[in-house]
Amino acid sequence: MADLQDEPHSAGIGAEDLPAPAAPAAAVSTLDRAAALLAVHPVLDGCNTLVWTLRQNPYLDIETSDAGVDTDIPRLRAGGVGAQFWSLLVPEGGSCDDGATDQVVADTLEQIDVALALMRRHPDSLRLALGADDLADARNRGRIASFLGPVPGRALTDSLGALRAFHALGVRSLAPAGAAWAREGLTAFGHEVVREANRLAVLLDLAGCPAAVARRIAAASKAPVIVSGTGAAALNPHPDNVDDEVLAALREANGLAMVSFDTARTGDSLHAVADHLDHVRAVAGPECVGLGAAFGTDRAGRHPTGLTDPSGYPRLIAELLERGWTEPELALLTWANAQRVIRDTEFTARRSSPAGV
Repeated sequence: MADLQDEPHSAGIGAEDLPAPAAPAAAVSTLDRAAALLAVHPVLDGCNTLVWTLRQNPYLDIETSDAGVDTDIPRLRAGGVGAQFWSLLVPEGGSCDDGATDQVVADTLEQIDVALALMRRHPDSLRLALGADDLADARNRGRIASFLGPVPGRALTDSLGALRAFHALGVRSLAPAGAAWAREGLTAFGHEVVREANRLAVLLDLAGCPAAVARRIAAASKAPVIVSGTGAAALNPHPDNVDDEVLAALREANGLAMVSFDTARTGDSLHAVADHLDHVRAVAGPECVGLGAAFGTDRAGRHPTGLTDPSGYPRLIAELLERGWTEPELALLTWANAQRVIRDTEFTARRSSPAGV
């Protein structure tokens, strides 16, 4: 039987009336695929220092992208950020670097106050999160779930009551680095802190801890631990990057290494950051890698080309797609791994607390 295109008048239709051949469907770009993935599996970012920046300049308006800081609500939304840990640490060179205990506590409380004020000022965009269930609630309401933490371990002042007080204020992460009880190992009080953090469902954030201390805390904790902002020391031996032994310990503890976007730690390009993510995935496993960009600064040049603010997340995901990361692996990276760590920490707290407490 002849093809109808050979006899255009056979059905009583003129050749000029035939529909034009359909154009081939345009290939979906990796950037389009990245944006679609982030719409379903947004970023749960482990580190943003905006609170400190706002403390120094309280008149910044983060409702627009002209605020003079790399983090604002439009760019968080453009980057597909669905949840954020707001760091309460004072950066290097801050006022509590003199080590005075009262100054550390005062700085920490002021950081908490600034963070809570940030959420009060932007109730249509940010929602305080106290646990894993708040992640879904914030998404359903069109808000960015906002976790408080970490606070510095030095702010505990050798008091578990201080940890409980920070928890009551909404803090959900603690950074032992620099505390006397976690300097060269774990002291007896340090073991008590780990147990109490587990009981309260406060994440232990090992960022900045010496490798031996990080491994000791990971082994002592019954809940998963995280490193909220790091790179792979095997690629760049920066003192704040974790080595392969720590990555292996995180894998053993079902923890999470959240890769930073910092030129000093992870290089000056998006491709360099992707190299660190590749290495962490290879050593710790796809279930133990996350994102902790450390945006929130008003200093230019701190972040690599292509990742200078949160709106760059789709470009990073597109790069990882081109490197062969599967969409399920990327869903783990952006959201599911961090969600699982938060939820597992809560399960540990329920198991360790007496009934009714």
